[in-house]
Amino acid sequence: MSPSMLNVGLDPALVDDAPSSRAAFPEIDAEAVRAGMAAGRARLEELGLSVDVCLLDYGRTAEAVFRAALTAKDYTTHELAPGAKLCFNVSPTTAVEAVQRWWPEHKPLV
Repeated sequence: MSPSMLNVGLDPALVDDAPSSRAAFPEIDAEAVRAGMAAGRARLEELGLSVDVCLLDYGRTAEAVFRAALTAKDYTTHELAPGAKLCFNVSPTTAVEAVQRWWPEHKPLV
């Protein structure tokens, strides 16, 4: 069974809706974020990881959505599994690099 990971991040639609996001990252729109996420997911799956995505809003339902995602599958949390790896990317296109910092041994399956 391949290791499972939950990719958690803000809903890409929020990029288009938030003036602060547009000001900070004028070259990025929701479609660019979605494309980056899809490419990262595909690459991680090529590396043998099972990837699920949890998209959050700015807070009203974020906790409930996150809890639902964690309970939908047998994920471990860092509190319950101190050896679990928490990976942080800096953009939608750097998820693979963030994961490979912790799991450098994962190579393409083909």
